[in-house]
Amino acid sequence: MRRVVLATAATVSGVVLLLSLKPASDPAAASAAGAAPQQTAAAQEAPQGGQQGGAQDAGASAGTVTGDAAQTQYGAVQVRLTVANGKITKAEAVQAPKGGLSDQKTALAVPKLNQEAVAAQSAQIDAVSGATYTSTGYKKSLQSALDKMKASSGSSSGSSPGSSSGSSSGSGAAQARTVTGKAVQTQYGTVQVRITVSDGKITKADAVQAPKGGLSDQKTALAVPKLNQEAVAAGTANIDAVSGATYTSTGYKQSLQSALDQAGG
Repeated sequence: MRRVVLATAATVSGVVLLLSLKPASDPAAASAAGAAPQQTAAAQEAPQGGQQGGAQDAGASAGTVTGDAAQTQYGAVQVRLTVANGKITKAEAVQAPKGGLSDQKTALAVPKLNQEAVAAQSAQIDAVSGATYTSTGYKKSLQSALDKMKASSGSSSGSSPGSSSGSSSGSGAAQARTVTGKAVQTQYGTVQVRITVSDGKITKADAVQAPKGGLSDQKTALAVPKLNQEAVAAGTANIDAVSGATYTSTGYKQSLQSALDQAGG
């Protein structure tokens, strides 16, 4: 009788133990417990992917263009442009003359040239007084960067079908270009002429270099504006010398003819 009672008690204990373990092994409860972390991870990943795509789209239209290094008497000058939507938003010199007095001239000239490049959106900027060589090299490298920028934009527009590419290629702005003549040494200093040519005609002329110092300043201020006007009016280098500035006039005409030769005129 005692054995029967003990066997019955053991059986009851086993049944109770099985009933207490059943909820933990329920597959429905296990799947519900695992679903929440998966959904949370998916919810966290979705916003990150959207932010990355937006950042890429925002900077897609911006880029940089670096012009060729222009060698000067005091060192190389090289200009890099930041361009967005076809416009210069930033200009900087990645190379400039260094050492001795060049450090002072570079520190003086480069910030001004950078500002002028952004303001003018072209290489038709004024040389900084006292830093003629640096200014000339800067403008050459700047023009090189602009040429690369135009070539890049031209190839992009040419690859896209439509009437817009045809209208832009036929515009007067696309045909205009700037040419700088050779520097001509005179008894009182160097003369160098730059011209803008459009449809085979001179639309603008200016002296990027001219004699300076003492009486030369007065003669340059008197002669150069007249010579610029005559060059545009004549369309050739056959212009009259300015009285009292014979050397400057002669150098101007020689550099002007050099520019015209380069332009095919």
